[in-house]
Amino acid sequence: MKNLAAKVRRFLVSEDGPTAVEYAVMLALIIVVCLAAISAIGDNASTTFNNVSQSLSSGS
Repeated sequence: MKNLAAKVRRFLVSEDGPTAVEYAVMLALIIVVCLAAISAIGDNASTTFNNVSQSLSSGS
């Protein structure tokens, strides 16, 4: 267990890993991609529901 704690401590102290700024940039890019995908899915769903609604109203 001491060996694991030493490895974790060494990892946290080392500066080889990504910094908080790099994590923030990655998070921002992920959020932008998610928002674009959600927007596209929402537009497609809206179009589909409008088409179904028009088909049902013209069919009666």
